[in-house]
Amino acid sequence: MRFFLAALTSLLFGGLLCADAPPNIVYLISDDQTFSDFGFMGHPEVLTPNLDRLSRKSAVYKNGYVPSSVCRPSLVTLLTGLYPHQHSVHFNHPPPGFSKLTKDPKMTKSRYDELREAGANLITVQPSLPRILAQNGYRCFQTGKYWEGHWRNARFTEGMTLNKASSAKHGNKTLPNGEVVAHGNGDAGLAIGRETMKPIFRFLDQCGTSQPFFLWYAPFLPHTPHDSPERFFELYENRPGVEPHQVPYFASISQFDETVGTLLSALEERGQLENTLIVFVVDNGWSPDQNKPKGSEFNHTNESKRAPFDDGVRTPILLSWPGKTVPASHDGLVSSIDLMPTALRAAGIDPPAALPGVNLLPSAKGQTPLDPTRAVFGAIYPGDASVLGDPAKDVAYRWVRQGDLKLIAPTRQKPWGSYVETNWLSNLADDPGETTNLTSEPEFAADHLRLKKLLDDWWDP
Repeated sequence: MRFFLAALTSLLFGGLLCADAPPNIVYLISDDQTFSDFGFMGHPEVLTPNLDRLSRKSAVYKNGYVPSSVCRPSLVTLLTGLYPHQHSVHFNHPPPGFSKLTKDPKMTKSRYDELREAGANLITVQPSLPRILAQNGYRCFQTGKYWEGHWRNARFTEGMTLNKASSAKHGNKTLPNGEVVAHGNGDAGLAIGRETMKPIFRFLDQCGTSQPFFLWYAPFLPHTPHDSPERFFELYENRPGVEPHQVPYFASISQFDETVGTLLSALEERGQLENTLIVFVVDNGWSPDQNKPKGSEFNHTNESKRAPFDDGVRTPILLSWPGKTVPASHDGLVSSIDLMPTALRAAGIDPPAALPGVNLLPSAKGQTPLDPTRAVFGAIYPGDASVLGDPAKDVAYRWVRQGDLKLIAPTRQKPWGSYVETNWLSNLADDPGETTNLTSEPEFAADHLRLKKLLDDWWDP
């Protein structure tokens, strides 16, 4: 009897420990992909079978947004849960800007590294997601796209990006004096997904099933250059409805999707998937423009990357946690600022009080619907910062969406990009392309004022 009671106690206690075990957390981050370009989002031509399969097991938020439509500020929002004007990384390149950094004949490697480090150090003072998770017993592994210098700056416990020139195919730049430097967007980390998955496999093997981990998987895909292996091009070259200028981009999307399938299979094979929260998001949109040079980094449409329109700032968000989240589609508005409080709550950790986002787990678990009156916000900046620590000096546009209405507000008379030069109000239900400005329509006058006040209350630079 004593043996039976001891065994029963051990079984019950062990079960409680297992039930309370913090989940692994995996971020899957697509790099430069428009929100519509997925099978599960209804695209008739793009092939994303692995993400489609994941979506069927997920809480799917089809109206997700990122605050900014360029990579770095959006990624730092994922790492900090803050808007760019709060975390201060509102740029891709710190002053004096990318052209001056890489084309100035007087630039040296030491000076280049010094200037880039000044920008990369901004995240070191933030209570980042990996910092908080590591303080609570997680191993945190950085791979892929990551602009913030060495992986230690964001307080990962380990990683691939070392803030120095590497052998990664897309991670280096050469200065006019011939010195080779790291581009700054990931260096050795950019090999993940494009060249290898082995560093992730080693990390998963080391963690096993008892060590909780956070994995940042942000491969340089489907980002340009769209140079996927030929087998991905073959998926589209004779596919009805696919234009020639779309083929390289679609091929890179399918390459990214295949790596997602590889990663999810690796988790399943190791018995780690059942207690893992999978988070999927896109850093910003990117749509190919048939009228711009093929292979150019800037051959995207004026409505997507760098722009304040939905093709630049909207993203699907997926949350999948077996046995916890309920597969369902949610139409309410959510934002990437919500992902950090959601991940921390999943781990049983109270988020910092200053975070502006909301915990999505109650909706993902089918317990509480999303707030239909919620507004989501963002701001658009040029890729090069004119100054550090003062995003207000560089902001070109702010935007807000509430319900079906979205307002884009330029911050100056002739803003960078000239996407819109006056306040631009759209009804996305009737005009998803944001082509018609409703600010002069009398029936929308009150909506215009209301959204402008929401925007100013959010942040008035």
